[in-house]
Amino acid sequence: MSIKKIIILFYLQKNKINKRNECPLKCRITFQKKRKEFSTGLFLNPDYWNSKKQKAFIPNDNNYLNTQLSLIKQKINQAFLFLQVNETVFDVDDIYSKYQGKATRRGKTILEVFKLHNAKIEKLLGNGYSKSTYRKYEESKYHLKTFVNDYYNKQDFLLEKINLKFLDDFNYYLKSKKKHQQITVNRTIQRVKKVVKLAIAEDFISKDPFILYKPKRVTKKLVYLTPDELIILEQYEFKQKRLQQVKDLFIFCCYTGLAYLEMSNLTMNNIKKGFDGNLWIEMYRQKTKKNISVPLLPKAIKILLSYNKTLPKISNQKFNSYLKEIAEIVGIDKKLTHHVARKTFATTVLLSNGISMEVVSEILGHSNITVTQAHYGAIVKKKISDELKDFF
Repeated sequence: MSIKKIIILFYLQKNKINKRNECPLKCRITFQKKRKEFSTGLFLNPDYWNSKKQKAFIPNDNNYLNTQLSLIKQKINQAFLFLQVNETVFDVDDIYSKYQGKATRRGKTILEVFKLHNAKIEKLLGNGYSKSTYRKYEESKYHLKTFVNDYYNKQDFLLEKINLKFLDDFNYYLKSKKKHQQITVNRTIQRVKKVVKLAIAEDFISKDPFILYKPKRVTKKLVYLTPDELIILEQYEFKQKRLQQVKDLFIFCCYTGLAYLEMSNLTMNNIKKGFDGNLWIEMYRQKTKKNISVPLLPKAIKILLSYNKTLPKISNQKFNSYLKEIAEIVGIDKKLTHHVARKTFATTVLLSNGISMEVVSEILGHSNITVTQAHYGAIVKKKISDELKDFF
């Protein structure tokens, strides 16, 4: 727990001397490099004030003034102690308000709203939100909490004080301290942005600190298997059951484009005979909140039947770990993850075989075609260039 300190200083306002040659005695509270000054209502001849000892030495006085100053200081310290115990976040104005016996002006904090936001997601698990999404928001909240503690020496941070510098500092913190890649940083800050939007909707704040914030652009290399690499992997038979199963699941997704969550949740209830008489996968994609329809290609059907129509279950972490082994054994010099199968489906299986961008976008269940174009536009341009090279 961070140690909070205040400084209480009494001083004479010497530019205001009354007819009795006395100056107003003022008090200054300093907390977290912010000051609050106010009048004590007491007056004193400048000759009788010892600034260093913070006391008045008045001839033939019964020490009334020093007693009053001591009471003021004691009351301020009591207000400060109360706020330390009862308030997560407070500033020097809150200390003064409490000293006066008034309610503090404290608004909502970012972690309070984050907690409110995540609690709503938790109640909607399985009804529009997945456990994975909830965990990501909880993780983002934790990173924000450690940032506020490390950078500002606070347990929380007022929403109204979040500004562009705060967001830029958070970006830097995630990259330098947490060692996150920029794409991960952008996703974390995007989640914070969603929480801030909730705060605005609830009228906790009126100004959006994200108005001038621009996330750092990330150019991510598209990783997928070429036709030759896909054939090599398909034909390789592993002696170890765990590797063979992961290979089969990976190939299944290379021909269906299912994300990990959809693959894990797939049951025979999702297999339907379509309008064309062929089998289709009909599922709800939680990430984009859309229904998807994926044609069940022969190679995918073969794998599904080899497991008696029930795909084996495996955690995403183990899945990707085993894929690393598989790539090394087969000799594919690429970092294989489950998502590479989805990319392979879009590029090698669909786009490279003349399927339109609009159809690919629909099959993948993207929220809009712009997402598909952003990921696969370069692949389409290369295909067009290759097909037209004889004309140049």
